[in-house]
Amino acid sequence: MSLLSPIKDHHSERRLFIGRAILSSVISVVLLGLVIARLVQLQVFDHELFAEKSQGNRVRIAAVPPIRGLVFDRKGRVIAENLPAYQLELIPEQVDDIDDTLNRLAAINLIEYGDIPRFAALSQSGQQFKPVTLKFRLTDEEIANFAIQRPRFPGVDFQPRLVRHYPYGELFAHTVGYVGALDTGDMQRLDSARYAGTSHTGKTGIESSFENNLHGDAGFRHLIANARGREVPANSSELLDSLPVDKTANPGSNIYLSLDLDLQKVAHDALDGRRGAVVAIDPTNGEILALVSAPSFDPNLFAVGMSTAQYGELQDNLDRPLFNRAVRGTYPPGSTIKPMLALAALESGATNLTRKTVCIGFFQLEGDEHRYRDWKPEGHGPVDLHDALAQSCDVYFYELSGELGIDNMHKYLTQFGLGSPTGVDVLAERPGLVPSREWKRNNFRNRDDKRWYHGETVIASIGQGFMLATPLQLATAAGTLALRGTRYRPHLVAAVEDPLTGNRELVAPERLDSVAIGNEFYWRNVLEAMHDVMQGPRGTARAVGFGAPYEMAGKSGTAQVVSIAQDEEYDEEEIEERLRDHALFISFAPFDSPRIAVAVIVENGSSGSGVAAPIARAVMDKYLGYGDDSTQ
Repeated sequence: MSLLSPIKDHHSERRLFIGRAILSSVISVVLLGLVIARLVQLQVFDHELFAEKSQGNRVRIAAVPPIRGLVFDRKGRVIAENLPAYQLELIPEQVDDIDDTLNRLAAINLIEYGDIPRFAALSQSGQQFKPVTLKFRLTDEEIANFAIQRPRFPGVDFQPRLVRHYPYGELFAHTVGYVGALDTGDMQRLDSARYAGTSHTGKTGIESSFENNLHGDAGFRHLIANARGREVPANSSELLDSLPVDKTANPGSNIYLSLDLDLQKVAHDALDGRRGAVVAIDPTNGEILALVSAPSFDPNLFAVGMSTAQYGELQDNLDRPLFNRAVRGTYPPGSTIKPMLALAALESGATNLTRKTVCIGFFQLEGDEHRYRDWKPEGHGPVDLHDALAQSCDVYFYELSGELGIDNMHKYLTQFGLGSPTGVDVLAERPGLVPSREWKRNNFRNRDDKRWYHGETVIASIGQGFMLATPLQLATAAGTLALRGTRYRPHLVAAVEDPLTGNRELVAPERLDSVAIGNEFYWRNVLEAMHDVMQGPRGTARAVGFGAPYEMAGKSGTAQVVSIAQDEEYDEEEIEERLRDHALFISFAPFDSPRIAVAVIVENGSSGSGVAAPIARAVMDKYLGYGDDSTQ
């Protein structure tokens, strides 16, 4: 039997088709309505919101770094400035092979081979259209050399920029300091908004201590950018008018120092290449007139960026040119503390002006065979306090130490500012050390080491043993002696100037607690003995003070570097240069109305009166108007 096919139902098919068409039309209308509604919302109701977002997508904010403030000496001479210079820059997206380009730049001596990995990493880390600085300051020869070969280096060019410059190089390296490129630590410490667009910050000296004043405030400008963030020119006035208002960068403040350029140069030249430091202050207000640490270095190397080899050479230099000896170098003060100890002994009753000691060239404690030797082997004979100071008799102070005691030494020496930071307006100052029984108990572990021994008091009386002081502390102490106990905090900055208005804010002198010795008779006798050190018939530095057109006072000192055995004699010629005694000298002038106090340390200079004193005399001569071509 055969099966018959069912007859096709056209009516049912037509109803199904119409139903589906109606449903599709309804869905299409609904969807179209939703699209239209969304378009109305975007174009009408949310127009301002998305117009603002659109503007934000094409408008970029570019930081405008401020111009760094200038630094002047006390007479208005520029010692830190900003100079226009050309720097070499590479734009990564325009360079096909960065490694090859960097190697070829090193081959023509524009960069160092050792810096190539760092530059390659910088080129990969940021936006590819932003330039990477390869060298901060190009010389005329380097510019000419590169200009000839520029076609060989697509994506590399030199651009004009402002670069920090120190016209006197090493002369102010340890006072003004230097700026260096921002590092990760700087970015974490500094305000990112204020430092937007800034590449350098102060690293040492005034540049660091007064960074907040010198830097200024960054500004910004609005620019048109494409989808990749690249700046594009605004080609219509309407587009330019639509940009928000830019903010002008505020320049940093100018700093006026109390330092005198001429005096700084005299002090530097007087050291004559030797390791040491010179500090000169005005005792009447604490202004630092000269502060020199030698050897020094050229701070411009840091400002423009130095090679790894150059920095390694400075770091490895045995003479430590980067070390600021004036505020961080701590040395046994030697006999320079004798005037202060003499005042302490008079005030405490440990001695008087008529007491005499017979100096036979050495001193021994009762029951002890050890000899504490005088610098003069044959001795000074009978000496009183005045003679002991003028001739720097060690034996007198050895004997005096027993009655004075270490705690009285600590009590009075700290009043002169020794053993603690002076508070000078430069960072990283070291405190020095004036020992005491309590100090030893707190700083040693073993029971026997915690005890204070009489022999330690003996050597402390001539500034040896544990005692340490910085040249700045000694200059401040010399100024305190000059003013008979009146003290001022030393400072380098004399004024801060607004570069826009020219208004200057002067730094007022800060008076400190005076030394608690009120007897003028004691002061007069001790200071007269210091006068005789330089201008008396038997003073240790009389050769230096001879013929001076003004009255002065001083005290020499010698700090032992290595111990000499009891049965050995000190022979300078046979001792290695770096093991010889340090030479120290403190002084002030004019004697009756002091205007300058000076401290000098010459490392391994052997003789305070023979080596350090002439340097102090040269500085005082210049400042008081008696040096060659002196101007006050």
